Amino acid sequence: MLYHLFQYLEQYNVPGARLFDYITFRSGFALILSLFIAIVFGRRIIDRLQMMQVGEIVRNLGLEGQMEKKGTPTMGGIIIIVSILVPCLLLGNLTNVYMLLMIVSTIWCGALGFADDYIKVAHHDKDGLKGKFKIVGQVGLGLIVGLTIYLSPAIVMSESTVPVQRTVSTTVAAKPAVVTSSPAIKSTQTTIPFVKNNNFDYAYLTKWMGKHAQTGGWIVFILVTIFVITAVSNGANLTDGLDGLATGTSAIIGVALAIMCYLGGNVIYSTYLNIMYIPNSGELVVYAAAFIGATIGFLWYNSYPAQVFMGDTGSLCLGGIIAVFAILIRKELLIPILCAIFFVEDLSVMIQVAYFKYTKKRYGEARRVFKMTPLHHHFQMDGSKVESIIKRPKQAIPESKITMRFLIVAIFLAVITFVTLKIR
Repeated sequence: MLYHLFQYLEQYNVPGARLFDYITFRSGFALILSLFIAIVFGRRIIDRLQMMQVGEIVRNLGLEGQMEKKGTPTMGGIIIIVSILVPCLLLGNLTNVYMLLMIVSTIWCGALGFADDYIKVAHHDKDGLKGKFKIVGQVGLGLIVGLTIYLSPAIVMSESTVPVQRTVSTTVAAKPAVVTSSPAIKSTQTTIPFVKNNNFDYAYLTKWMGKHAQTGGWIVFILVTIFVITAVSNGANLTDGLDGLATGTSAIIGVALAIMCYLGGNVIYSTYLNIMYIPNSGELVVYAAAFIGATIGFLWYNSYPAQVFMGDTGSLCLGGIIAVFAILIRKELLIPILCAIFFVEDLSVMIQVAYFKYTKKRYGEARRVFKMTPLHHHFQMDGSKVESIIKRPKQAIPESKITMRFLIVAIFLAVITFVTLKIR
């Protein structure tokens, strides 16, 4: 809203109005504003949740310090959502399709998570919203995002393979640099790591369809979009089991995505680095800044020992945001590296459940691979209390240390993600 107001005032030469033309200024403003909202107004939301007795339901699973969390306010994801939406609505370009998609995705995932938390709290049901309804919601968002990318004429990309051309002059009247890029087109291309020609086209998978190969490529792209949103959203949900773990990991991922978005949305940098150029996607940097500020601000209260939990309101929303953001800047194939913590958390549960059922059917006795899943609970569990294939560490590791080590791994993964693009 402020962006559009100052766009209007600019024609009257109001001092300072042009500042809002710069994505860097609005991004910095959005980060500060979201951080302020999360810390200042977050305290009031936490107090309100305590008054409403919206406490976490805790089952005794034998984890160190687990029962101390009982009664801690949950549904704190509301703080994150508000801290993202307010700066975006004030400082974002609300005519930009990328910004609109991110706002819709935030509200959609937040509403899905809120429904889950509400059922848990209001009906004292630990399971919350049934899994099939969560999947339906995630698939619905995937369809919205995938079809919008396919149908919107404003969402195009360019390979940015034409070199930057600069005029060279020593005179005062030298002309500004001229930058050219390949024509912007509708395409199913995306970024792929480790490969010199770093763009992969989903239409390659449907060449057998002949003249309909491009349409088939879009169908594959939409299916990938649905899968990525579902997987990352559920992965973030599973990661939210230790104080500050999901929040801190998401903040690190957000920084990495913001950098990639800024480079890919700027024709000069994308051409120089020979990466995909996506016109008008630079507006997403404003959203990413608000996302980073919101997660760091929430970490103020969510770090060990947590004063509030984000609940599914926050975790499903964080995962959905990260997935949609990566898809919009065509970096979804980097997610297995960048979001490897979410991926491993997902995988650990699948392995545990599959092996548990297999051994129960084969030997009549269920066995475990990990001491407990999701994976972070494996490190939190005392090895003497349960039999498993992987027994180390034998002693439980303090929760704060597990979280810090996971965050260090998250930083390492973010660096590796950029390295994969450089290796090519």
